[in-house]
Amino acid sequence: MNQNEQLSKILNIPFKQVSKTVELLKEGGTVPFISRYRKEQTGGLDEVQILAIKNELEKLQELEKRKLTVIKAIDEQGLLTPEIESLIQKATSLTEVEDIYLPFKKKRKTKASVARENGLEPLAKIIMVQKEEDVERAASRFVKGKVNNTKEALEGARFIIAEWISERVSVRNIVRKAFEKQAVAKAKVIKGKEVAGEKFKDYFDYSEPTAKLKSHRTLALLRAENEGIIRLKIQPEEEYVLEQLNEKLKYGYNESSEQVELAIKDSYKRLLKPSLETEHRNSLKEKADEQAIAVFSENLKQLLLTAPVGQKRILALDPGFKSGCKLVCLDENGELIHNENIYPHPPQKDTAMASKKVVSMVERYKIEVIAIGNGTASRETEYFIKRLKFDRKLQVFMVSEDGASIYSASKVAREEFPQYDVTVRGAVSIGRRLMDPLAELVKIDPKSVGVGQYQHDVNQTLLKNSLDDVVISCVNRVGVNVNTASKYLLQYVSGLGETTAQNILEYRKVNGDFTSRAQLKKVKRMGEKAYEQSAAFLRIRGAKNPLDNSAVHPESYKVVEKMAKDLKVSIQELIGNEELINSIQLSAYQNSITGMATLQDIIAELKKPSNDPREKAKMLEFEASLRTIEDVKPGMELNGIVTNVTNFGCFVDIGIKENGLVHISNICDEYISNPADKVKLHQHVKVKVLEVDVVRKRIGLTMNF
Repeated sequence: MNQNEQLSKILNIPFKQVSKTVELLKEGGTVPFISRYRKEQTGGLDEVQILAIKNELEKLQELEKRKLTVIKAIDEQGLLTPEIESLIQKATSLTEVEDIYLPFKKKRKTKASVARENGLEPLAKIIMVQKEEDVERAASRFVKGKVNNTKEALEGARFIIAEWISERVSVRNIVRKAFEKQAVAKAKVIKGKEVAGEKFKDYFDYSEPTAKLKSHRTLALLRAENEGIIRLKIQPEEEYVLEQLNEKLKYGYNESSEQVELAIKDSYKRLLKPSLETEHRNSLKEKADEQAIAVFSENLKQLLLTAPVGQKRILALDPGFKSGCKLVCLDENGELIHNENIYPHPPQKDTAMASKKVVSMVERYKIEVIAIGNGTASRETEYFIKRLKFDRKLQVFMVSEDGASIYSASKVAREEFPQYDVTVRGAVSIGRRLMDPLAELVKIDPKSVGVGQYQHDVNQTLLKNSLDDVVISCVNRVGVNVNTASKYLLQYVSGLGETTAQNILEYRKVNGDFTSRAQLKKVKRMGEKAYEQSAAFLRIRGAKNPLDNSAVHPESYKVVEKMAKDLKVSIQELIGNEELINSIQLSAYQNSITGMATLQDIIAELKKPSNDPREKAKMLEFEASLRTIEDVKPGMELNGIVTNVTNFGCFVDIGIKENGLVHISNICDEYISNPADKVKLHQHVKVKVLEVDVVRKRIGLTMNF
């Protein structure tokens, strides 16, 4: 079975579609480009399916590399046979390959290797056959050298047998299956760690079959163990496993069989159990990582696609008490035009001067929207702002500060604002992420945006790859204005990278704004493939050809030109004219290159060119009487915004420092296994307070009322 056949079977996607997708990927096609502009070749596979093919292909390639390494290692020992090579080639997982390789691995000094050096392997073979009735007599022949008596001889033989048993693929599979089906995770708090491990209190005396263990509990248990709070054992019932192994390996009721039974027990306790417990733990961790990364990725996607307020003049405040509120004014393009501090809160409480400054700046800089960071003093600052009388109607938004401090101290921020300190940069970030969350958040490490679940515990390489895929998907889904985009946004565009993104900025600096997509070909290192992959995701507002500000790919411009010509109108007159567009007979423009799927996409784009898939930002009024957790009382019905979605529920901002938790059982009146099926990040919700724990800073909420 070749790789494409394996992929087809693993992913349950027709072989023909898999083969064409793999071909496009190997030719340098990106996932966003293939899913959007090569639908005819892939049979309409979506981005998720194409990404799955890409990821599984990489896994299979890694498996093939490992197979070659193992075959070479065995061959160098002169032990490779056609049968062993065939077994390795047919293996469908790394676990299978490693099981086959185990007997051939070079080992450190072991009890079995010492026994072999002492000449006890022949005795082990005699016993393993299980026909010898008098093992003492058989062992007596091997009492010599470092073997002082028959007891030592039999013990050494059992060490060798135990190693043989532990290296058998069939035996390892029996134990592996027992761990998968029967293993139980048992945790006990370490004496004296009760106070330090208070947050892990649920696991101080805990037991659950691993087959039922939820991903967040797996990660919590492993974290508690790593922090030295609990002792954790993960294993099946020993008697059950030994019974299975004896049934497999022990055949007879003589003295040899008794020795084999002792070797089986030793093999399990000393070799098999530690090895396969580690493997099972790793498997549990991998599954938990996958689920946690999936949750994080979905949350990040929703965060990046958060509704923008668009190109508006913004006054952004990074609130504070003693240090004051850092205030910045941004123009429609997010450029900083003014900054200063105000001190409306204690200890200075210079409310009059702060009020005068804010009102003056709103008027002077024609401010349309006010953004307030949701950290320290945020509610007090919101209250202060909303009491002011302006000469125009303003929208006031609370904006998440997660990651703003990391951005403000980063190399990215220093490059953008070398002359300003971290407080100014932080306030700018707050304003810009309201204007265009996607464009601003790509500058921050995704792990720092506050929407993860155990993000520091999961496999960091897998996490980074998954989050990068999400960022790439979102950036290309929305599209990028090539004349205003930062390098950090451009480098996520299909077909581009850090170097080409920088080259676009340098070209823009020397030659001014791009006026056509064709001009992109003049950018240094913008080769034919890079242009093919990126052009349709780059928008040029005000271009002479209106298609340059659309998602129509340049390779399809001639099709649109022919449509316009046949209708006797210009392309400009055609775009947005639904009556004219609906009169087009698509079949007349279908050919071997441009299929019906592409034509339908073109028509949709002509109706709404460069349509931003994101909604527009909406304001939410929090309960005005709430300032701190002490103000929250059971029974209150409050407005809130979902700030994080996890496997066990969702966290909701109700307008104070502490977010409340809506447990999965309180999200709706029906059973759900995944909170993300019912709630989304930044969703406006109505919640009721169930309980408040002021000491532990916890608030229990329900949406089911």
